[in-house]
Amino acid sequence: MAQEGMNPAADALPPEGWRGIVDDWATDKQAFHVPWGKAMMWIFLLSDTFIFTTFLTGYMNVRMSTAVEWPNPSEVFALSIFGQPIPLILIAIMTFVLITSSGTMALAVNYGYRRDRYRAAALMFVTAAFGAIFVGMQAFEWTKLIEEGVRPWANPMGASQFGASFFKITGFHGLHVSAGVVYLAVGALKVLRGDYERRGGNYEIVEITGLYWHFVDLVWVFIFAFFYLW
Repeated sequence: MAQEGMNPAADALPPEGWRGIVDDWATDKQAFHVPWGKAMMWIFLLSDTFIFTTFLTGYMNVRMSTAVEWPNPSEVFALSIFGQPIPLILIAIMTFVLITSSGTMALAVNYGYRRDRYRAAALMFVTAAFGAIFVGMQAFEWTKLIEEGVRPWANPMGASQFGASFFKITGFHGLHVSAGVVYLAVGALKVLRGDYERRGGNYEIVEITGLYWHFVDLVWVFIFAFFYLW
């Protein structure tokens, strides 16, 4: 005869409340059902957020505290077309290209989850092409300002901190875009080759790549607002 108070079914139930949480962590269970690749990308993006936040905060502090007149972005970043200066036209095109690339990346992730590797890979290549176009236009922008005498330590148009802030912030972001282009191209080749089909059809790498690319696009929105529109 079973002893009173002994209920095998009740003993099999996991403990509730704080005891349950402690039990989960103590038994080496996965607390959050997030794949390691995605979790590591989120941690990397969080650290990058701190860096960009520091850069933009420093830029705002310099912009508000300098006693020398700050250059007018509408004039500095204007392009002469048919003899008429058009303010921020190049920056507007760059922004359009990068925002459009977010749409193609989102479609690539969608087709990745459908296991349509050909469309997913094609859209990743298109996204990489948009990124390469963006970097090319940024190189043209840098070349134009350097020819006009802007340097990290000097600026003939006004406050010398302008050059340091511009090259540091846009350069760091451009480095991220360039790395993203390589990352997208390599990932697209692996998807197109069928590497992930041989691993059970898990196209999670497309979503992880998308996280990185959307972050790069989001950072550009803040750079555009604080640097070019302010």
